Amino acid sequence: MLPIASGGIEFRLMSEQDDSRSGGQGESGSAAPIFNAEPEERTSLPLATWGVAALIVLVVVGALVFLGRKKQVVAPNTLQPADVYAASLPMTQFEMSESANLSGGKLTYLDGHIGNTGDRTVNSVTVQVVFRNDVDLAPQIDTVPLTLIRTKDPYIDIEPVSAAPLKPGDDREFRLTFETVPDNWNQQMPDVRIIHTGP
Repeated sequence: MLPIASGGIEFRLMSEQDDSRSGGQGESGSAAPIFNAEPEERTSLPLATWGVAALIVLVVVGALVFLGRKKQVVAPNTLQPADVYAASLPMTQFEMSESANLSGGKLTYLDGHIGNTGDRTVNSVTVQVVFRNDVDLAPQIDTVPLTLIRTKDPYIDIEPVSAAPLKPGDDREFRLTFETVPDNWNQQMPDVRIIHTGP
């Protein structure tokens, strides 16, 4: 038997003498294979390569999450759509007032009544208040939580809606507080829109 190497595969040629030893099976016999192929060596990627690939994936995922959150941020002076339950929370009897605070500044209040004509209890209310002007400039839009008036004597005490949730059929007094109002405000009653309610 003469080995002949070719391209990483070893060929073995069977001589007549080998045929006679194998019982004369020759070409038709299956006693010995004609070709013996050596298995190819597997090359594995270095551990550093896997580490770099994992780092790239983490950076891409982090960038996508950051960009997704950034898109959801709404500019503070953008009017948002009304909450789907807002129609069941009518607000009436608006009154505005002012008072000085201890630091010498001025606070502006918007009081009113809010009812719950729907079928669910509300634990929080967020509103947008639009202060318009007469000089064709964009209005000031404030987004504030609605607070309920708990007592009026000897002074007005407020509490969050979560402290006394609005049940179906309730009618409560509320107060909105503003630390600043625009200088060009037209002194008309601002528009109030409910943009979020909590269950």
